[in-house]
Amino acid sequence: MNRLLEVSGVSVSFDGFKAINNLSFAINSAELRAVIGPNGAGKTTFMDIVTGKTKPDEGRVIWGDDSVSLLGLSEAQIAKAGVGRKFQKPTVFEDQTVKENLIMSLKNQRGPFSVLFYRPSKSDLEKVDDLALEIGLSDQLNRLAGELSHGQKQWLEIGMLLAQEPKLMLVDEPAAGMTLAEREHTTDLLVRAAKTCAVVVVEHDMDFVRRLDCKVTVLHEGSVLAEGSLDHVTANQDVIDVYLGR
Repeated sequence: MNRLLEVSGVSVSFDGFKAINNLSFAINSAELRAVIGPNGAGKTTFMDIVTGKTKPDEGRVIWGDDSVSLLGLSEAQIAKAGVGRKFQKPTVFEDQTVKENLIMSLKNQRGPFSVLFYRPSKSDLEKVDDLALEIGLSDQLNRLAGELSHGQKQWLEIGMLLAQEPKLMLVDEPAAGMTLAEREHTTDLLVRAAKTCAVVVVEHDMDFVRRLDCKVTVLHEGSVLAEGSLDHVTANQDVIDVYLGR
């Protein structure tokens, strides 16, 4: 298995509080991974470090076949290198249609001005149709994104990430606020996405993590407490004490 992302010995403090404490773990290409942990475990800070939003005090973040250090790159350069992130609250262009949102996200698009003068090619439109099919919004292409349900907006945003052809997708609490049927569709979507790129899902909903049926990394106080299948980590006494015992 090719290593895609390797985080080693990473620490970062905010006002004396160690949000990440000697964190080390690796993600392979085309892997689905869930990252869980109580509030304050460092899940968001971990994503901030990988995407370049936060620079750690020490440690290394190594990326891709060429072992590039992400720490020397800007947020834009990291995104261009193939790291995509989906925040908990969907950020779609509400006054544009689903189709326009997907077209704007295609890998060849950069910035709002190029979009103004851009005419999508036949292959771009085919790609948008394929993406819409994949995220389950084929029948919504001409609807304004602002009219979609919460779950549909989440899927559109995942589609917008996929349109950028990332190598790694960081997805923050995708199941929050969804109906059961929407959650099932979201599970299928993420499992399928992990066939073409690495997908890291940060989640605290155990039922949703169980549906993903993947390797789980448990964070606690900014470092890895346990790793393995969900059954393996939830049987770990340390995990029970800090996470499930609450």
